[in-house]
Amino acid sequence: MSGEQPKDRIGIDLGGTKIEAIVMDGQGQISQTERMPTPKDSYDETLETISTIIDKLDVSDDLPIGIGTPGAVSLLTGLMKNCNSTFLNGMPLREDLAQKLGRKVRIANDADCFTLSEASDGAAKDSASVFGVILGTGVGGGVCIDKKLVSGISAICGEWGHNTLALNAYQGDHLPKPGRECYCDRIDCVETWLAGPALQRSYRDETGADLPAQEIVSRAKAGESAAQQVLDQYHNLLALGLSVVINILDPHTIVLGGGMSNTKSIYSEVGKHLDRYVFSDQINNKIVPATHGDSSGVRGAAWLW
Repeated sequence: MSGEQPKDRIGIDLGGTKIEAIVMDGQGQISQTERMPTPKDSYDETLETISTIIDKLDVSDDLPIGIGTPGAVSLLTGLMKNCNSTFLNGMPLREDLAQKLGRKVRIANDADCFTLSEASDGAAKDSASVFGVILGTGVGGGVCIDKKLVSGISAICGEWGHNTLALNAYQGDHLPKPGRECYCDRIDCVETWLAGPALQRSYRDETGADLPAQEIVSRAKAGESAAQQVLDQYHNLLALGLSVVINILDPHTIVLGGGMSNTKSIYSEVGKHLDRYVFSDQINNKIVPATHGDSSGVRGAAWLW
């Protein structure tokens, strides 16, 4: 009904180090926030912690919950899959939480939640099609069309980070050396070249020094040639990886999140490499940083309702 007030809902971000919960209304306004450490490698303790954090919220008993997880619910089994928090894999998380909490529960991948958040009221709120990218300790992705998540027939839509990066198509200086193993048992996944630890590895291979990714970015900005070389390679590889998404989906907006998305040079430099790889005479896709930053995951979980 047109006069109906926006309804509150609970969003939960089940992260590797913390669990965050918010209460958000239908206009994206957050009224409450709670955080607790994530139990290490314990499914039962994770369920109990989520229950405890919900109890801390001053909410009615009927508010639904959306939860972003480091994996997805298998459409074949209904159990969790593809979680890098491996103790979640094979577990009926949605059903167990619904039973324990007595609330309706929806679950989506954390990158999907990030994308939904930015498509709903973030950096891509005016875009009909959105590809969301997490460039953090891992690489994830999600797709929204008209502010609705596209999950796919196998619940893997947007799993861009575990496509093989076509290094043989690389054009430019500082050729990457193929052969990086990924935890998923594949070789040269996008994640092995574009996650934060991947930039660290590239710099370590070049110099022997093991530095955090943002320190490498700072050194490049200060004029250190090795850091500049590695970062330029990163820009080029990111363009190569995104060109596959653009050639297939051609999204109006690509929104970047995760620690590497704070690298300002990405937004000026990646576009300079795209025309080498995108099959078009013009490239109109916008590449922008997330509006809500680290809060996009938990906000997107709430937007599942």
